[in-house]
Amino acid sequence: MRLRPLIFILVLITSGSLIAADFSTPMGRVKDSVGKVIGVLKDKSLDREKSWQQIAAIIDDGFDFRSMSQSVLATNWKKATPEERSRFTEFFSQYIEETYRSRIEAYTDEEIIYKDEVIRGKRAIVETVIKTSSTEIPVNYKLKLNDGEWFAYDVIVEGVSLVNNYRNTFAVIVKNEGMDGLLSDIQRRIDRYKAAQEEEEEEADEMEEMTDS
Repeated sequence: MRLRPLIFILVLITSGSLIAADFSTPMGRVKDSVGKVIGVLKDKSLDREKSWQQIAAIIDDGFDFRSMSQSVLATNWKKATPEERSRFTEFFSQYIEETYRSRIEAYTDEEIIYKDEVIRGKRAIVETVIKTSSTEIPVNYKLKLNDGEWFAYDVIVEGVSLVNNYRNTFAVIVKNEGMDGLLSDIQRRIDRYKAAQEEEEEEADEMEEMTDS
């Protein structure tokens, strides 16, 4: 999977409560989400951390992380205890946010083309294309209807499923180390991303101080 399309994974499928929204259709959900997240990214009155806090809240609102976690763990979800399921859902949501933070922040003004939506009962797929200066990237979003609103639970970039990608990786860890091993592994991944983010922010602050002086 290319790194560049991943910038858009969370941008295009998240939504929050910044403005009134229509989540009654999958396409409406995705279109509304684009404006909200990009609006935060373009708000120059927000510093980097406040901007990300808003985006993180939007991500939490827009994802059905429980359904996503269940799909990622597959048969291991049934074997896990309620506590393990809860911890995995919490850790996985944090991991997704930390993994794609820098890529979301790197978003620019690529064109987004909305192609179609296919609804089958309480499941749907929204088909879009990311048009850059040199290529077109197909990005499809799987959504689930919960209490009259649509929530994302998977993204398919150029035919590669985000859920399947993590499912394969985590299945190997569970097989070798069990659920405790998987939870510890994800926690370490989160800690590494946070440490790298803090270092990057410190470097940015130092550069800003040098520029001001």
